[in-house]
Amino acid sequence: MTDSITLKDSKTMAYINMYAVLGTLENLCEIDAVASAIISNQKPISIGFDVSGGPKATLFFKNGRCRMEQGCAHCDVKLPFSSCEKFNGLIDGTVTPIPSKGFQHIGFLLKGFTALTDRLSALMRPSPEDLEDREFFETSTKLMFYTIAVALAQIANNDEIGKFSAHLIPDGEISFSIKDCVAATIRVKDHRLVTIKQESKNPRAAMEFGDIDLARDLFDGKVNAVACIGEGKITMKGMINMIDNLNRILDRVALYLA
Repeated sequence: MTDSITLKDSKTMAYINMYAVLGTLENLCEIDAVASAIISNQKPISIGFDVSGGPKATLFFKNGRCRMEQGCAHCDVKLPFSSCEKFNGLIDGTVTPIPSKGFQHIGFLLKGFTALTDRLSALMRPSPEDLEDREFFETSTKLMFYTIAVALAQIANNDEIGKFSAHLIPDGEISFSIKDCVAATIRVKDHRLVTIKQESKNPRAAMEFGDIDLARDLFDGKVNAVACIGEGKITMKGMINMIDNLNRILDRVALYLA
């Protein structure tokens, strides 16, 4: 019998691909000069992703920056997907969508947008040689952090096992961070989670990785989280049940982002 704990849900994967993967383009264009340069001379343009039975969001590109908004009612280019599986295929590189709106902007899709996603992929799935460059290493790890932080909320809200853990988390904010580096807020309301890519001002609980190198080792599965907690390399404080259940959801992130 297949162990349900190891199963990935295609709808949950679509939400992760939309908000945690494509959503990280916001951070990529902000902290990576190469990515920002790709679209620095691009006229303002927006791409909407309309997934039937799944997420709908729009990426706006302007002045070398990118931001994502919910919905796709106001976009220059619209890419429709008949299912979550089809949308996941876009991220996997197995599906090539045809715009239902804005076909005249196909040049940006094929050049600028593809170059951005290729840059993101290079940073998110680097070779060991790439990581020997310290600037590349730090940019890559920061982007992984944001992707994981957002994936936490998507799994908590959509994955059946994730929803079970989320149901046990009381309302409030959880600070999720790498010390002296990057931070995010996991906001819980009525057992639904939202990730805000900035530091929490009033957290009820906190989970902090001691430094960026430790965070990278954890993300890559090179060190044991429990051992790091025991050694004080990961700091946890506040409401224990918030952290405990967040950790259960974090275990699911590795499955989906593998």
